Amino acid sequence: MTDEGGAAPGIVAEARRLVGEARAVLASEPRPRALLADCARRLDQPLRVALAGSLKAGKSTLLNSLVGQDIAPTDATECTRVVTWYRYGSTPSVTAHAYDGARANVVVRRGGGAHGLTFDLDRLHWDAPAPRDVDHLEVEWPAAALAHTTIIDTPGTSSLSREVSRRTAQLLTPEEDEQRVQENLAVPGADAIVYLLRRLDAADVRFLERVGAGNAEETSGLPGPLGVVGVVSRADEIGAGRIDALHSARDVAVRFAGELERTGLCQAVIPVAGLLAFAAATLRQQEFAAFEALACIPVDDLSAALLSADRFARADIPLPVPPELRAQLAERFGMFGIRMAITLIRLGVRDSVRLAAELTIRSGVDELRSVLDVQFGQRADQLKAHSALTALARVLTAYPGTRADSLLPQVRTLLADVHGFAELRLLGRLRTDELTLPATDLAELHRIIGGSGIAPHLRLGLPVDAAPSVQRAQAVAAVRKWRARARHPLADQFTATACLTAARSAEGTLSLLPE
Repeated sequence: MTDEGGAAPGIVAEARRLVGEARAVLASEPRPRALLADCARRLDQPLRVALAGSLKAGKSTLLNSLVGQDIAPTDATECTRVVTWYRYGSTPSVTAHAYDGARANVVVRRGGGAHGLTFDLDRLHWDAPAPRDVDHLEVEWPAAALAHTTIIDTPGTSSLSREVSRRTAQLLTPEEDEQRVQENLAVPGADAIVYLLRRLDAADVRFLERVGAGNAEETSGLPGPLGVVGVVSRADEIGAGRIDALHSARDVAVRFAGELERTGLCQAVIPVAGLLAFAAATLRQQEFAAFEALACIPVDDLSAALLSADRFARADIPLPVPPELRAQLAERFGMFGIRMAITLIRLGVRDSVRLAAELTIRSGVDELRSVLDVQFGQRADQLKAHSALTALARVLTAYPGTRADSLLPQVRTLLADVHGFAELRLLGRLRTDELTLPATDLAELHRIIGGSGIAPHLRLGLPVDAAPSVQRAQAVAAVRKWRARARHPLADQFTATACLTAARSAEGTLSLLPE
């Protein structure tokens, strides 16, 4: 079933073996040789998580908040129109890559305000004679958050430029046209997706349906990334910057989760105020002092000044903070963040460290990090193996007529049968499809298939120090319970399948516990 790292025993080793056999057979074919080499590399590299969404959804701002550093440009320049890979590196560097493999170093410029970092793509010196068009950028940065996860920032999925939107689709979704699969072999490059939503329109639904099309159990198509988490981005703007904006955003997140029923894949929808999260991570002492001064103003007087960002920064509004600093606060924190910071100080927060922590919690980014850890981080090996096997299947399908044909049934069997993949698919469907089970059983089923974490004690709902004998007894009881639920004569097909999945998860957990 699963080991403590979350992967089916040998799934990565099995994927590596199949890729190796295919590489040996197709070694004389340059294109599949290169693709299969990438399949092998991605099994040993960090998990690849892509940030996707419509134009101006806040992807770069969210990336900065997750990393806790200003490493992604947030202004609407040419660099936001190309796919950018953020990897861990011992020293900061930015490299432009052309379609033919040529490279060029990119100059990084820093300025003031909210858009403090820009990648200058106007003057690139390629390591080849002629100028090139940029295919993608690679950023290496010494950020701890990138040590185990490579983050891919993508252009808007609904860009007015068809070429810009195509770059994102090619990276993240399976190719629908079989002829283009043969010609381009555009293998999805991400293992999981964080999809940012400001509103749920037809373009969002179409994109998520395309991602999910290959992952449905009844399809024979080749899947895209197996894990998708939705984010209601710029959540503080939903309530017009009011102090209760995140509550309004959470209601929107619940509605979006319901409306995403047609995709059957989004494992969670979390509201996040990315601007506030990044500002909190980089809170300066000068800004804390400004909030302290503003907190001393009578509520009615300050409320009038906080009616809008423009009014707040006006020089003729008498406040104990210079207009230039007020404008900076509005740019970095937004009106919601300013109101929240002042409220927290009035409630007793007395230092910048505590204020930064409280603002981070209220931004929603900690909840998102927790979900990403449970859904992606703890299942990194499963997700990477799924991506490698998917890529291998696409190569074998496109290059038939060799001894490698015998590998394709094995690959498809692994994609269909690995229990960790079944758990992830079920976690996505549990948020939208109805099961004929009581609420307490639904909560237990969600937990037993790894919805709260994949460690045995988390699956069993026990404290971390629970005795092995207690854990074994709980696991045995869970196996019996869910097998009985699956055999219930009134259980519909989906409920029976879900219960059998839970029983297999309990059996796998039992196999990990000491005798």
